[in-house]
Amino acid sequence: MSDADDLEHADHPDSSQYIVIGIILAVFTAIEVAISFAAVPGEIAVPALIILTVLKFLLVVMWFMHLRFDSGWFRRLFVFGLGVALAIYAATISLMLYAGAATQA
Repeated sequence: MSDADDLEHADHPDSSQYIVIGIILAVFTAIEVAISFAAVPGEIAVPALIILTVLKFLLVVMWFMHLRFDSGWFRRLFVFGLGVALAIYAATISLMLYAGAATQA
């Protein structure tokens, strides 16, 4: 093996860690489904579902996309792209709400 191969595969987790992450994701999903089917008030359900969704997103991105083990540049590029996407989403929603309010006035 070359030095590049050693560096590339040095910090990656073994299969057992992926199984643990999969179990954690399954538990989070079960909690989300239980919250959506239970008579949980919206003031509690919505923030809980958002938090669980963000945690699941981070687990998938960091482990299954290997961002946790790659160079910090890849992480920065991903976060930058995510920030741009969220800004575009927020701007689009704001424009739609503003345009809707302007046409109804």
